[in-house]
Amino acid sequence: MAYLRSKSSLPIPETLLWNDDPSNPVGIEYIVQEHADGVNLHEHWPEMDIVQHMQCTKELSLQIREMASLDFPAYGSLYFADAPIEEKLKIPFGNGFCIGPYCSPFFWNCGAGESDIYKRLNTNRGPWRDLKEYSAGLIDTALSRLPKEQPADDRLPFRGTIQEHSDLIDACRKSMNILIEDERVQTAATPALIHPDYNKRNIYVSPDDPTKVTGLIDWQLASIEPAFIYVHGTPDFASLADQDPAEVDEPEKAQSEDERRLQKDLSICHQTYDVIMKGKILKMRAATRLDPTFFRLFHYCFTTWRDGAPAIRQELLDLRSLWSELGLPGSCPYDPDEEELQRHAKQYEDFETRQKLKTWLTMQLNSGSDGWVPNEIWDAAQEANRAAYAEWMESAKELGEAEGMTPEKADRLRPFDAR
Repeated sequence: MAYLRSKSSLPIPETLLWNDDPSNPVGIEYIVQEHADGVNLHEHWPEMDIVQHMQCTKELSLQIREMASLDFPAYGSLYFADAPIEEKLKIPFGNGFCIGPYCSPFFWNCGAGESDIYKRLNTNRGPWRDLKEYSAGLIDTALSRLPKEQPADDRLPFRGTIQEHSDLIDACRKSMNILIEDERVQTAATPALIHPDYNKRNIYVSPDDPTKVTGLIDWQLASIEPAFIYVHGTPDFASLADQDPAEVDEPEKAQSEDERRLQKDLSICHQTYDVIMKGKILKMRAATRLDPTFFRLFHYCFTTWRDGAPAIRQELLDLRSLWSELGLPGSCPYDPDEEELQRHAKQYEDFETRQKLKTWLTMQLNSGSDGWVPNEIWDAAQEANRAAYAEWMESAKELGEAEGMTPEKADRLRPFDAR
């Protein structure tokens, strides 16, 4: 945050006090920031009109351009030059800063909800000077997250075996080693630092003019990544609406006036964001013009155990099917046999069921994909989650074992705990 405040005009609240020594009187590292000016955009968004939404989206998108204008010599996290880390893990950066190991919990195996891997050591956390080192770090992280023994009480029915994951990670490694030699991928991999959770809940705007951004918070996981990493997702202020999975197979219904107005609003914001990302941000332009299949392995290879084998296997299958069309040399290193493809078909059906259920739940609960909800609606969301769980379990009973669904399996497919 100190670096960004010194090099940009981004509205980042000042740090009033901080201490990174866990032996301090408080007993833990801490940061105290000044109060963020303005009102939270997540709360204020419904009160804004279409024009304000568009103008606010434009302002926020141009702030991404300012973030992307900063240049870096490597991938990793920013530290003060005198940070208490090994000198060999520091890449000097001038002005009292350096680039060091990633701070993301993924690379330290300490993410929320993953207590079973907290003690697994990953020694390759960066910093990384080039895309080859970066890719090797992702693969090493993926391997470090695999257990030594297959869990006896695994709740995820499509997790896959340890050997499956090891083989899939090896296929990712071989494929990524070819991808990183492609000049197009290298051009799209310029080191960039963008807010890691650039969504309305972390943005503050003026109550008098909500098109003016007054504060950006929640920078703790900010890191320097290949530019193509940031093209993967769209912030919620510019996202198109998710379709309710229950309506996918239904005939198209006539929209109400309010629904048409909402769709127009979402479309305008999305187009505004898209135009700026593709036309005004040089670092992002190369990645936005390439097929996303080039980059998906870099997003998902290191979380295979968390997500389940079919998730990364499908990415490999997609890459394999487009290998020649993408202009990649030779043949795709991933070459599954018929037995693996049959196993994948069964696993992927369960994976898709869980993903559809998760999408439906986030719509019902008005939550983020990680289950996050604002404090003020926690009680209502918790009650709605329990009701949705009961509805899901009842649907599973109706499907019955003839459809391959049992109450036990339905409970294991549940993405958010309703207990």
